[in-house]
Amino acid sequence: MSPSDSSPSSMLQRPRRRGTVAAPGLVASCLAVLAGCEPNLETGTPEATLDTALRLVEEGEIRRLPGLIHLDARPVTYSDGVTEASAIEDVRSKLSDMLDQLARVSRKLRDRFPDDFADEQRAAEAIGARFDRFGDFGGRVSGVLLDPFAFLREQRDRLEAFDLGDGTAALSLDEEPIAGGLISMVETDDGWRFTVPVELARASEWWPDSRHEWAVIASMMLAVENALADFEREIDDEGFRDLDHAGERAGRLLGESVVVQSIIYASMKRSDEGADRGTLDTPGS
Repeated sequence: MSPSDSSPSSMLQRPRRRGTVAAPGLVASCLAVLAGCEPNLETGTPEATLDTALRLVEEGEIRRLPGLIHLDARPVTYSDGVTEASAIEDVRSKLSDMLDQLARVSRKLRDRFPDDFADEQRAAEAIGARFDRFGDFGGRVSGVLLDPFAFLREQRDRLEAFDLGDGTAALSLDEEPIAGGLISMVETDDGWRFTVPVELARASEWWPDSRHEWAVIASMMLAVENALADFEREIDDEGFRDLDHAGERAGRLLGESVVVQSIIYASMKRSDEGADRGTLDTPGS
């Protein structure tokens, strides 16, 4: 068994795949925990990268979206031999699977209840009501479930990327910085990618700082994917009488899964004494 096989994420059961076709989000919040690149993407300019992100959504290539995100990993190796770079890659891989599953579920909900989705506001209320107990977080989850990539499709014309001439670019919506400037772009050897100010992120209390914290983040992605897979099976089995019934089930499966994983992560962050933060790799070591 490889070192990464012993992580908490590997202990969760991978959902069984069905022969379904991936269809056309969480995106902004996930930008802060990813790294990597994908070949054959048009990313020669900041604006081209924005267009490529939209094209991937429109073509159903959802699992390639994390390839448009870049994050420099520290040259750190943990006690089990896993590097920070590979720990981040594990999170990125699981996010790709989760987004793919999310897009498929959203599409199947629309196909299963076309009359409800004819009124988008009605559909949002039917799902959102089942997430009320999770507060504002629940509202965001319900919106993502209904239309994961609505923001990118609807707001692309209002999004701009300004090349600052130093290998970075600023992102704005209606000429206002996105997320207060937290999300930006950087030029890499593979083209322009979305990124976050790493030092600022590392200074925050939520940023993974140890081997097991990275593993729990990966576990969260896999747990959500598993919950979505269960939900998809129930849609396929026509287990819901209407969209309200489906929303109630989604609230239980997804809301509770995310809340439990978040509690685990928060507890780990509070009890981090003796955590494995790895050792800095040095030349010749």
